[in-house]
Amino acid sequence: MTLTATAPAETLEASYQQAFPKSRALHERALERFPNGVTHDARYMYPFPVYIDRASGSHKWTVDGQNIIDYWMGHGSLLLGHSHPVIVEAITAQAARGTHFGACHELEIEWADQVMRLVPSAETVRFVSSGTEATLMAIRLSRTFTGKRKVVKFHGHYHGWHDQVMDGIGPHHDRPMPGILPEVFDALISLPVADLNLVEDTLKQDDDIACLILEPTGALFGGTEHDEDLVPGLRRLTEQYGVVFIMDEVVTGFRCAPGGAQAYYGVKPDLCTLAKILAAGLNGGAVAGRADIMALLDIRSDSEWQTTKKMLHYGTFNANPLSAAAGIAMLKRIADGRDIAIANERAALLRHQFAQVLEDHQLDGWRVYGSFSGIKLSPVREPGTARRGNLNLLHSIRQGMLLHGIDFMGVDGLTSAVHSMEDIEHTTASFDATLTRLRDDGIIA
Repeated sequence: MTLTATAPAETLEASYQQAFPKSRALHERALERFPNGVTHDARYMYPFPVYIDRASGSHKWTVDGQNIIDYWMGHGSLLLGHSHPVIVEAITAQAARGTHFGACHELEIEWADQVMRLVPSAETVRFVSSGTEATLMAIRLSRTFTGKRKVVKFHGHYHGWHDQVMDGIGPHHDRPMPGILPEVFDALISLPVADLNLVEDTLKQDDDIACLILEPTGALFGGTEHDEDLVPGLRRLTEQYGVVFIMDEVVTGFRCAPGGAQAYYGVKPDLCTLAKILAAGLNGGAVAGRADIMALLDIRSDSEWQTTKKMLHYGTFNANPLSAAAGIAMLKRIADGRDIAIANERAALLRHQFAQVLEDHQLDGWRVYGSFSGIKLSPVREPGTARRGNLNLLHSIRQGMLLHGIDFMGVDGLTSAVHSMEDIEHTTASFDATLTRLRDDGIIA
């Protein structure tokens, strides 16, 4: 694989426009159909995103024919890479048998068995269609179980896009986002930092808290780092104050370890939320946890309705047969931890090599960090530059990386078990070439 050369006289944006003409044309069509021309905020890119035609392993191919090493990995759902033969075979076989029975089926039982075998806290399971649905269900279960209203989270931790978990906006993060009712926002306590003393003070001063939810490895899969004693400390405090402890393992589940971050930390939450790897890149999520809390989903007899709380739950695509088939194949494959270990090792190597590139370019203050199979790049905003200027830098970094055959999620990336050593070496060389191009164009000093 060779790096793409660009004429020094061209601007980076001009080179990008010239390299992906079919993507530009598709984006022009998309602008007439979708806000910003995209179907997910994170896929927005200036001046336009690349459009993908097919994908296999750690690579995907654009509509313009470029071979791109992928670090999106299906927004974190593809630990085995794209179109893994084991997953393709499971989906193909099930599609021929039926894609939606509108009925119970054996695969949902086997899927739950795999979850309960791997995830320490999973006494029982309820399947949903996405991670957002899973966190919504976990919070509603917590409120039903405790009879209390409020949710404690940490600022920047992402738990889906439903109303219950949206951080505030403004300089002090004290105003609800557009469309969020003030009375809903008032039931959310979003703490600025993941600090045990701050959490204890909060739980001690407010007796109307139903649950505490967090991403166990930090915001956006390690975007914010925390001490190793945080998760065990939160388990202790939530038990002490009678608050339901929810681990949002939508990303970390089956990625940190076969049993998720809870297995890694040796901490059992009351409830956990799962998605992404759970369904091997198809739609699918779940809530798992304590049987007494999950029992609130049980349908009761007429006499019991008067004395027992019951939480309503429907969902057209719950435990969809295709998702179940893919999820079973995935969880069986990763149960021994070997694929997870490879993904973690590749990410650690890439973080090390990126750090060396930053040192070689003498970019003081820039850093690369992350944990498990995640890579995070933190550029330094130029003094006096507005937030828009920093966003422009992030778009420029991504343009440069794409021109050199690499697709990161902005400045974040996730490795899989199928990223090769050649992939890592090419990605490092691409990062080096991108920084050189940014400096030559005067985008960075």
